[in-house]
Amino acid sequence: MWWPFVRFSALLWAMPVFENPAVTPRARIAVAMMLAFLVAGQLPLAPAVDIFSLDAVVLTVEQIIFGVLMGLALRLLFEVMSLVGLVLSMQMGLSMALVMDPGSGNQVALLGQLFWIMAALLFFAADGHLITLHVMVESFTVWPIGSSIYNLDIMAVVNLFAWLLASTLLLALPGVIAMMLVNLTFGVASRAAPSLNIFVLGFPMALIMGFFCVFMTLSYTGNAFANLTYHVLTVFKTAMGG
Repeated sequence: MWWPFVRFSALLWAMPVFENPAVTPRARIAVAMMLAFLVAGQLPLAPAVDIFSLDAVVLTVEQIIFGVLMGLALRLLFEVMSLVGLVLSMQMGLSMALVMDPGSGNQVALLGQLFWIMAALLFFAADGHLITLHVMVESFTVWPIGSSIYNLDIMAVVNLFAWLLASTLLLALPGVIAMMLVNLTFGVASRAAPSLNIFVLGFPMALIMGFFCVFMTLSYTGNAFANLTYHVLTVFKTAMGG
């Protein structure tokens, strides 16, 4: 039970929502122990290694790296939604509206936190946590205990950082273009009528248009998030060689 326990513990430590300080380490350890107990009888036989030897230390570190990599891949999925909110808030002029993120302890954009919470709700509503556990259980067959960490295609996970920026731009692009058209319109109006106080009229209109863009963005975010989740899990399964 030790090897699956270590792998599940590393996943829960790095996985979004579960890494929140509100989830105590004792609770994460208890969940990891329960999962290890449930899947231990279904796993391939682990190599006969003395638990107090150097080989056991190396195997333990490999399980930790594997679990952390999968947790970070899922975290990038949530960061896509957070960055979409950040980009939209900057276009609306709400970049100064910050709230404290209890997970990271940093100040984040208000809309970014809204999109992050929505992503968490969608993730659990679509049984993303169960699919993640299914991939983890399959990983013991595709990448069994005792396999070298070099057998993993780590660059496929690293390339998700570029995918993060591309996906954020793809989701936020309609709202960004709409806000650019609003700003362009008020720029032309200020040139046509210099006496018009563009700051008094432009900021409220940009804010109203921004909320409309956020509303329209939310309408297709559910399907987009489902596709992004499928992509992340597929990339990670491919990285294992499955």
